[in-house]
Formats: sequence, structure tokens, C-alpha cells
Amino acid sequence: MGDFVTRMLVVAAVCLLPAVPASQGPAFAAAPADDGTEKLFTFRDQRITESSGLAVSPTHDGLYYTHNDSAAAPTFYAVDGEGRTLATFQVRGAQARDWEAMAATKDPRTGRGVLWFADIGDNLDGAWPNVSVYKVLEPRTIADATLPATRYRFRYADGARNAEGLMVHPRTGRLYVVSKEFSGSVYAAPQKLRTDRVNVLRKVASAPLMATDAAYAPDGSSYVVRTYFSATLYRSSGETIGRVTMPELEQAESIAYTADGRSLLVGSEGPRSPVYRVPLPAGSTPTPSPVRAEQDKEPAPVARAGESDGAGLTLRDVLIWLAAAVAAIGVITFLARRTR
Repeated sequence: MGDFVTRMLVVAAVCLLPAVPASQGPAFAAAPADDGTEKLFTFRDQRITESSGLAVSPTHDGLYYTHNDSAAAPTFYAVDGEGRTLATFQVRGAQARDWEAMAATKDPRTGRGVLWFADIGDNLDGAWPNVSVYKVLEPRTIADATLPATRYRFRYADGARNAEGLMVHPRTGRLYVVSKEFSGSVYAAPQKLRTDRVNVLRKVASAPLMATDAAYAPDGSSYVVRTYFSATLYRSSGETIGRVTMPELEQAESIAYTADGRSLLVGSEGPRSPVYRVPLPAGSTPTPSPVRAEQDKEPAPVARAGESDGAGLTLRDVLIWLAAAVAAIGVITFLARRTR
């Protein structure tokens, strides 16, 4: 509920604030509204009411996966390019406390698709001692089925927090969680995950304000982190490339790269929610290095105390959140006085 109230306050703040010029931009200009952004499809299935994770199938052409948010069963859906559900999958041995994100990769040794589901939401910012990510082998046949999962438990080295972003490096297989905070962070999992103990997530880079999802490019040369307002592109080393304007959505929650890495797919919660394809602006994709190790770099080390790259954060964003904070304080004060 706290997360819902925050979003409502943000919406109110956006409506009340006048337009504010953005701060100095990134290396390329944000894409204009007529940059080729198009609605790819709308989820037709009435059961998909809170699409929170989105991924492109690594082995089935024209297939997409999604799952609902909290208070749902451990279920995910396979849909086609017209938004029609082709199959519904139950995940055996999994809980769905607050599924917030998913990722899809291909095992470089076997060529088998791998799906990752992140039960990492924590609207109370520390209510859970640990969070979980489930690994499921992508089904070879797209038909209703129950699939087994491998569960990996995680805790943050610097204390529990809320998170909605998950990404897995397509070459190294390393898993990353992106926290949803006013000062967000990228956390790296150990290279080798253990099922017999809790794995530790360590902060390795900064992330934009209130990130709602993240994804790696198919070649591993870059990654993207999205917020309610925009998306920020990074090189695999953690260096900021620039920002991409997002289409207006009811509740911007998910992001993924297209299979060719030239566009982003973005989605929203809500019944019959749309999925948009947003082409990456010219010059925003780093030139792949001929040296594979260059693409496999980890995100840059975390900034020193007090430092932040401010990626994805404009003056308008700051004012919006300041207005939301003031409004929240006003509501809390009002309620406190009413309950005396």
C-alpha cells in the first residue's frame, strides 16, 4: 500500500507542477515523441492485470513472457506479438510474495533458454530478512505446464531494501538487482550462486531515482535502468551513455531489450496494459569491442560516500519527488491530528 500511495502522490505532483527545463543532458539528446516509438501489442488475457516483469524469449521467435505483481500465484504467461496468451505456466516450489521483475538468458553451454523470476519487492523496506530469485529452464514446448524451479536466496550486504529491477549478464551469467530508492544502487550477486545458503548482494554501482526495472542488452555491452519517468542507458562498465524518453504509461513497471538489441520494450501494470517498442537513439549503443573481455566487464565500483552520478535525474524529477514528499508529510500530519 505504501508503494501505491507514493505513486499517487507522484502523479498529483506531476499534475500540479509547471514544466521545468531538464538539467544538462547526456551524450545524446532524448528521443522525441515521433522517434518511431510504437505500441507493439496489448495484453488480452484478463488474468494479466499487474504485468510487472517482461522478457523476450531467447529461443522462441516472436514470444514474450510476463508475470503479475504481488498477491499473485507463482505463474507466468507466454504471449505472442499480438498480445494473445499462448500458454500459462505454474512454477513448482516457488512463492510469489512480491514478484517484481524477470529476465531471460540463454545458457552458452547448452543453448537452453533460462528464465529468472525476482521475488524482491519489499514495500516496507526491510520487512523481509532475505529475498529470492527463481531459475526456471525455458520450456521447449509452448503449452500449459508446471515447471520446476531452483530457488536462490539473497540478502544485501548493507541492509534490507526494496527492489524492482533484475538483470542477468548474457555472457557471464552474473545476476544483478537494482534497488528502488531515492538513491538507488546496482547490487551484484556472487558469480557462483549457492542453494544451500543465503547469497550476499553487494553494491557495485549507482542507479537512478526510484528504479522500477532493468535489463541487459543481448550482447552484454550495455544495460538499461528505467524509472517512472525515463530510462538511462549504461555501458557494461557502469559508465552512463544517456537517457531515453519513455511513452506515457499508467504505471511504468517493466523494460527489456528486443532480440536484436536495437530497441527497448516497455510495459505497464493494469488490465489490458500495452507494451511499447522504443528505438534506441542513434549513437546510444556502444560499439561492441572485438575483445570479448571488454563486454564482460562488471559495473563500475560504487561511488565514494556522498558521490552520485545523478543518471536519469533531472531538475523536474527532483521537484516532483520533493512535492511528493511535502504532500506525504501533509497527509501524515493530517491523519495524526485526526487520530489524537
